[in-house]
Parts: sequence; C-alpha cells; structure tokens
Amino acid sequence: MIYLIRHGEAAAGWGDHPDPGLSALGAKQAEAVAAQLNAFTIMNIISSPMQRCRETSAPLSELLSLTPAISPQVSEIGTPPDIEDRVTWLRGLMAGTWTEAGAPFVDWRARMGAFVDALPARTAVFSHFVAINALCGLLEQDDRVTVFRPGHCSVTRLERRNGRLRVAEYGSEAATRVL
Repeated sequence: MIYLIRHGEAAAGWGDHPDPGLSALGAKQAEAVAAQLNAFTIMNIISSPMQRCRETSAPLSELLSLTPAISPQVSEIGTPPDIEDRVTWLRGLMAGTWTEAGAPFVDWRARMGAFVDALPARTAVFSHFVAINALCGLLEQDDRVTVFRPGHCSVTRLERRNGRLRVAEYGSEAATRVL
C-alpha cells in the first residue's frame, strides 16, 4: 500500500498566505492521522515542500523516527505565470477536466503519477487536495480534476493490482471549503 494523506487544516487560506502552516485544529488532525498510520507499518515518508504538509508529516516522522523526504513531485499545483487571481483560476480548474486545463497540467499529473508509481509499498505521502485528486483520477482513468473531496488528514490507500497502481480506498470526504 501507498498512503496519500491530505495535509491538516491550514492556518490561512490561499488568498491570505502563499504557504501557511497548520492551524491549531490542523496540528491536532496531524497527531490523529499519525496515530492512525502507525498501524500500517510505514517505512517511508514523502512530503510536499509546502509548510502545511511538512507540519502534517512531523508527528508521524517523530513517532516512527523516520525523516521525511521532501519532494516537489507531490506539491501543490503551480499557478500559470499570467494568472493574478489564483483563487478564481483554481475554482475554474477544479470544475473542469485535465484535458481542458491543457498540456502543462496533463504533464504535471503524469510526472506525479510516475513518481508515486515508483515508490515502494508502505510509503506515506503528504500532499494536497488537487494533487491527490490528480493522482486518483490518473490511476482510475478519470479526466475530471475533482474526483472526490478529501477532508483534512484523510488517508487514501493505493495498491498494486496486476502490476498496476490503483485506488484501493478513497480517503474520508468532508464538506471542508477548499477555496
């Protein structure tokens, strides 16, 4: 199994801070998901370089005495340079498909998929709403940008079936506001 974990609740929204850490609730969520993941014999931890993911991975890292590998391959989707309003752009992107988003984003999704596909079993990957959706959609051959709405610190399980990485179980969904 490979486990995709959405970061805990951030201390600030996209319009307020480009790279917020966790809120007090987010820190509690990170502690709770660490306890949950402890039962899965995690051997590797990968984290997005974004602060909220690094902070979410910290309790598991401490619990297991593992140092997370920080990887931009599982980071948040980048904003095109000509976009001034990221929130509005992201809302539109999330309502559409990867095909509509265009080649740079289709390529981003494919590179992330190849990176995660090469990870060994029992790896925990701390990432983001759009990135987790991109991976799940790619693995399930679903072109929608938003396949499901993972809640903060939800755990999505991936497994290999017949040599192919697939979604075994989607993480818990929440009515959390993404934007």
